[in-house]
Amino acid sequence: MEYATISAKIPKELKEKMKEYGIKSSDVIRKAIYREVKKNEMKKIKERMKSVKPILNKISTEDVVESIREDREK
Repeated sequence: MEYATISAKIPKELKEKMKEYGIKSSDVIRKAIYREVKKNEMKKIKERMKSVKPILNKISTEDVVESIREDREK
């Protein structure tokens, strides 16, 4: 896995408090970025689901069950 370096400017007082509490900025930044990316991915998935929903609503439960049974028999 390749890595990239990023940086952020914060007030000195905040940096001092982080040091006082033993907070590692790299851990906080990494977790925040992962959280934000996941949030955006979920938003994108929900938007895609909305566009597919009208199509899926046309498929009956019976059709789904029948397709599953056919696949199992093969």
